[in-house]
Amino acid sequence: MAQGRARAALKAGRPPLRSPGRPPVNRRAERQQFWQLIAKGLSSEEAAVAAGVSMPLGPRWFREGGGMPPITLEEPSGRYLSFAEREEIALLRAREWGVREIARRLGRAPSTISRELRRNAATRGGRLDYRASVAQWHADRQARRPKPCKLVEHDQLRQYVQERLAGAVTASDGRAAPGPATRWKGRRHGPRQDRRWATAWSPEQIARRLPIDFPEDETMRISHEAIYQSLYVQGRGGLKRELTACLRTGRALRVPRARTQGRGKNFVTEEVLISRRPAEANDRAVPGHWEGDLIIGLNRSAIGTLVERTTRYAMLLHLPPMEGHGEPRVKNGPALAGHGAQAVRDAIADTITDLPEHLRRSLTWDQGAEMAQHAQLRIDTGLQIYFADPHSPWQRGTNENTNGLLRQYFPKGTDLSRHTRGDLDAVAAALNSRPRKTLGWRTPAEVFNEQLLLIQQDGVVATTG
Repeated sequence: MAQGRARAALKAGRPPLRSPGRPPVNRRAERQQFWQLIAKGLSSEEAAVAAGVSMPLGPRWFREGGGMPPITLEEPSGRYLSFAEREEIALLRAREWGVREIARRLGRAPSTISRELRRNAATRGGRLDYRASVAQWHADRQARRPKPCKLVEHDQLRQYVQERLAGAVTASDGRAAPGPATRWKGRRHGPRQDRRWATAWSPEQIARRLPIDFPEDETMRISHEAIYQSLYVQGRGGLKRELTACLRTGRALRVPRARTQGRGKNFVTEEVLISRRPAEANDRAVPGHWEGDLIIGLNRSAIGTLVERTTRYAMLLHLPPMEGHGEPRVKNGPALAGHGAQAVRDAIADTITDLPEHLRRSLTWDQGAEMAQHAQLRIDTGLQIYFADPHSPWQRGTNENTNGLLRQYFPKGTDLSRHTRGDLDAVAAALNSRPRKTLGWRTPAEVFNEQLLLIQQDGVVATTG
């Protein structure tokens, strides 16, 4: 038997190799295309289908990589044979073309084709059978240059990083303060869930502190990106995956930047962004431009706020829970907490339509889902709706300031649904009767009433004229 294997190896032109297993169905090209599509903001399922692999394989690749590509995304140089060229070699070889003929057809050196047929052929049967899929598999396997992680090789550095990242929190007397008991589930912590207590230095803080603590020891150096890769990339080694719970975000998978940039609401178009708001609203020269938002309380209770930019006059929206709130929600049913898109639209329309047309010119809101029906609101009220940029509360500074004042009456963590319509009107009246420095120590109610009187006088003059 041994002599037979030796003769087969001699015939194949190379010593026998231990089989590394079955060639994978998905090649390096598919993985590269998958991660390139992920970088463009596609979901794991969409990227898998577009790359030509099965849909369930996409989330599996994403989880195994921790949201980070474990392979380079650079296109291979022309120095190396591509899979298309290997397919061409296999077809021409099946037609019994010679090495030089194949080389001329592909524009390659004959030695390149000769080495390819010898190195990457399938030799299990003792023959140099050339198949493109097996050849690409051999080439990918031989191209691997695994570099051990620095945190695996350097124990002192790994211990330093772990202590700053996941070390125990201690009290002033040196005793450990373990904090609440938590369990790592391989996913990001849910909303309003206990987090793991740790020293929780960020990877950048750790990397920047090393030269200060070890100025003479050049081996105690590591970049923050290397720490992130050790945490997120499965199989990278060095740090356990569950230590991601000690990061500020607690994110178990890294999120591609393009995916976060594409999270805008689909009802917000270019025409309704705050950049399209007229100049008269920006400089507060003309009254009638409003800002709005929600303040959220216990059990998803909410109160809507509307503030006029010129006069600082505030109005509150009563948003009681709808019938059926607290019961199991029907799939794809309406939001029953009282601040869904329809409830907010109706509350704004009922409140603001009592004002003259000259005092309801525009409304600026953040990009919350409660304003998904803004187009119908514009039809019902005549208000031009604009949306602030994401994560830019200063673009609605008047409203943010007013919400801060309202927290005196409606603190965070309290049930806002217990307040009646009369309660909200009373709080709004109290707020509008406070003198403001920006109004020359007049009250918002006084300035707003002046605007109403001017509108009435203009109407009388226009009628008598």
